[in-house]
Amino acid sequence: MRRGELTDGAPRRGRPTGRPARAGAALAAVVSVAALAAGCGIRSTSVPVDAGAAPSRVPCRTSSGPASAPPQETVAVRIYLVCASQLVTVERTVEVDESRSDPVLVAQALLGELQRDPSADERSAGFATDVPSGLRVTEAHVGDPKGTLRLSEQPEDLPAESLAQLVCSYAESEPLASGGSVILGGPGNYAPRAYLCTSETKSRPANVPTLGALKLS
Repeated sequence: MRRGELTDGAPRRGRPTGRPARAGAALAAVVSVAALAAGCGIRSTSVPVDAGAAPSRVPCRTSSGPASAPPQETVAVRIYLVCASQLVTVERTVEVDESRSDPVLVAQALLGELQRDPSADERSAGFATDVPSGLRVTEAHVGDPKGTLRLSEQPEDLPAESLAQLVCSYAESEPLASGGSVILGGPGNYAPRAYLCTSETKSRPANVPTLGALKLS
C-alpha cells in the first residue's frame, strides 16, 4: 500500500473532528456558568419566587415645613391618610363654630377631611385616601351606648383601608374616643361595635383594619 493512499484515504488516528470539538467547548461553558452560579450562592429553581414588594421611595412627609398657628376661627386636626401601604397622620385645619364640641359635628368634620382629595404637596409625598365620598356619619340610635356614631354604611362593608383611616382618625380625637376606642354602627338595627386603633392597624391597614373590635351588648 502506498504511503499517499494511507494518508489521503483515511483520517489519522487521534485527530478530532470539528463537531465533537464544538460540543466539548459548549459543555465546558455550561459547566463554567454553573460553577459561577454555585460560587455566588445562586440556586436554580423552576418555581417563581415572591421577594415581596419593592422598598418604597415615597417620603410620607410633606415639604411645607413646621405647622404654623392655624388661622383665626379654625382649629388644627389630625387625620390618617394612606402612604406606602400604611396609615400616616396629616395635619389639617377645619372651621370652628359654637357647636364644634358636639361629637357628631367633630366626626363630620374629620370625615370631610378624610374624603377630601390630598393636596398637591401631600400627593407628592405619597399620600392618598380611600374613604368613599358618599359616606355619612350621624348621631346614635336610641338605646346605643354613649358615644356611638352611626355611619351610612355598615362599618365592616367599607374597604379595609377606609375603615382603618376612619377608626384611627376618630379613636385619637378626644371628643370621640372612649377608652382608646371608637364606637361605630351602621344605618340598620345591628348593634354597634367598639374599634381600637393599634400599631398593627396603622402598619397593615389592609389586613387588620378592625383588630380589637369588641361586640357590645
